[in-house]
Amino acid sequence: MHLELIADYKCRTGEGPLWHPMERKLYWVDIPMGRLFVYDPATKLHRMVYEGDQIGGFTIQADGSLLCFMSKGAIRVWRDGFVRTIRESLPGEEDSRFNDVIADPAGRVFCGTMATSSHAGRLYRLDTDGTITPVVDGVGVSNGMGFTPDRKAMYYVDSRPREVYKFDYDESTGVITNRRVFVKTPDDEGVPDGMTVDAEGFVWVAKWDGGCLIRFRPDGTEERRITFPAKKVSCPTFGGDDYGDLYVTTAGGQDKAANGPGAGCLYRVRTGIHGVPEFFSRVLL
Repeated sequence: MHLELIADYKCRTGEGPLWHPMERKLYWVDIPMGRLFVYDPATKLHRMVYEGDQIGGFTIQADGSLLCFMSKGAIRVWRDGFVRTIRESLPGEEDSRFNDVIADPAGRVFCGTMATSSHAGRLYRLDTDGTITPVVDGVGVSNGMGFTPDRKAMYYVDSRPREVYKFDYDESTGVITNRRVFVKTPDDEGVPDGMTVDAEGFVWVAKWDGGCLIRFRPDGTEERRITFPAKKVSCPTFGGDDYGDLYVTTAGGQDKAANGPGAGCLYRVRTGIHGVPEFFSRVLL
């Protein structure tokens, strides 16, 4: 499997890659350094477009802007700079930050936070009218999410117990129920981090400290794994005009000696497997 190195910004925590279909570009972040990057495959050029407060995750809004989920529960709209604040903070999350997010088919956003020394993390649902509601409590490190092709179930990663969960999902209401374990990661194989679902309904999970990306069948069994020259593989997403390009972020770029020569890099892999477009968020549009 050929790994194509796209960019090396030595990211401490390269994360959240997301294909912007209107711009035909890929965006991703370096969370602790508060950096946002963009890559244009047509020109093969990439650049940093923002540096400032931490962005834990973002979605593409239906109008083409980025909806950014940040520290202290802040949510802001970015379009070549921040143009609007949805929330300055979120009660109970002043000492935490959002970590991973996903838009659902109706334009809502599921957005998770991380545990701190004083409280557990949570998974929230941000509705299109701006209302935010906690939907899962007792979370360690809220991480990757994805939907089954029939839109009847949602996957969700909590990295601390090393588990990928599956919920029943009601598209009409955004309610998730019936949590069960989809995959439990062995203690010696790293930690599940970001994830995505491909067009066949298989689940791709990045392994932080596991140095690989694993594709799971819908029954939870492993179908294949792709290894990387980076210990901390953080998140996959599909992009490109036909969603045949698998982009993967990595972390630990501040110490390549410990984390591998590819630590902190963005990679592209072509497997012959295709993804599907991510849903647009429609918050306050």
